[in-house]
Amino acid sequence: MKVREDSGLARLVSGAEARAFTSLGTSDGCCPLLHRLEEIPLEVLRQRESKWLDMLNNWDKWMAKKHKKIRLRCQKGIPPSLRGRAWQYLSGGKVKLQQNPGKFDELDMSPGDPKWLDVIERDLHRQFPFHEMFVSRGGHGQQDLFRVLKAYTLYRPEEGYCQAQAPIAAVLLMHMPAEQAFWCLVQICEKYLPGYYSEKLEAIQLDGEILFSLLQKVSPVAHKHLSRQKIDPLLYMTEWFMCAFARTLPWSSVLRVWDMFFCEGVKIIFRVGLVLLKHALGSPEKLKACQGQYETIEQLRSLSPKIMQEAFLVQEVVELPVTERQIEREHLIQLRRWQETRGELQCRSPPRLHGAKAILDAEPGPRPALQPSPSIRLPPDAPLPGSKAKPKPPKQVQKEQRRQTKASGQLDKSLSPNQAAVVTAAGDACLSQDVPSKDLASQNPAPQDSAPQDLAHHCSQESLTSQESEDTYL
Repeated sequence: MKVREDSGLARLVSGAEARAFTSLGTSDGCCPLLHRLEEIPLEVLRQRESKWLDMLNNWDKWMAKKHKKIRLRCQKGIPPSLRGRAWQYLSGGKVKLQQNPGKFDELDMSPGDPKWLDVIERDLHRQFPFHEMFVSRGGHGQQDLFRVLKAYTLYRPEEGYCQAQAPIAAVLLMHMPAEQAFWCLVQICEKYLPGYYSEKLEAIQLDGEILFSLLQKVSPVAHKHLSRQKIDPLLYMTEWFMCAFARTLPWSSVLRVWDMFFCEGVKIIFRVGLVLLKHALGSPEKLKACQGQYETIEQLRSLSPKIMQEAFLVQEVVELPVTERQIEREHLIQLRRWQETRGELQCRSPPRLHGAKAILDAEPGPRPALQPSPSIRLPPDAPLPGSKAKPKPPKQVQKEQRRQTKASGQLDKSLSPNQAAVVTAAGDACLSQDVPSKDLASQNPAPQDSAPQDLAHHCSQESLTSQESEDTYL
């Protein structure tokens, strides 16, 4: 098999295989079906946002004690307003950014390798060309994409640039700034999918064999058909896995798959691939239209909208019984076969980490709590919306009123008649803003003692300030 050094996704295949593989993807990087996002009631969405804010503000505690709850909430879908932050925390990109302050700026200011810069520039306009961020040549989206990809070639010069990294970085940039997107890309390339973007693409070849072996257990019919047609897994799974389905699924499904992928790791990518193969080739009726290699590849290229629909796909992925242990066991089997037939791997990739929990355990670090800035201000005593604080019972309110009345009566007894008149006038000013303070002074001459005047003035000012704050924020 001829290896082309200057190509991206298809540099492992040649001749007819390359043409067949190219037919699977769209060169413009646009999703084939742009389904509407699943409509979630506003109240439910706000509740999910509140829960996610609590998790992000106490991330280490949740990861240590309630990781299963995080996984369930990722399966339900991360709220769009918090998806970018959640991806950074799940992937460990936030920690990498803190551990390397100023590193991205240093890479951004450094000149890149012209060999990679030319290839990156040619790929910029192919990434989601109908998205508002990338629609214009030289726009801010394409500029940030160029910065992120160039920085990675400098950060990992031994790997350089692979075309499959461009859609990954583009999706990240839709949810976060360039620096954060860079560190999330680093985590994907080093922790989630190590070796996928190396020159020989040995890791993706191994995972292709793993996928094909797992397919025998998930869908024997599809496995038998692909074996009979002698279709190499690289012809249909390379773009799926290397782009994390960003160029294959509808956009709403891509986001849901990525939510689970950042939490649970590459297991989700395997499950999605198995679900697509099972429902595309898993029954005799569907195989009637797939009599040869070309028809089978065409069937996988034009997948049914039903099996890619968000709710259906997520449910199938969650219920598919494929675990990390099965993947690792199959990885050892395929690695042994590789060594027996091809020798040792030329690319020594770091071990793959299965999801956020494994990344946190392998690389612990301080995670700052997110401090959401409220857009609505309330008075200090007002209960927060959705809080469980109960109003005071009427009896308690009556007790407080009697206590205040008793205290005011004791104050009246301790004051002289003139002082009591001043305090009474001040109380009237607290209740009514229509009477100016100077009119009160003319109606009730001030005594020689200045203490009651100060008391009345303080009471009036406090009341006005409180009233203004309530009018302003309510």
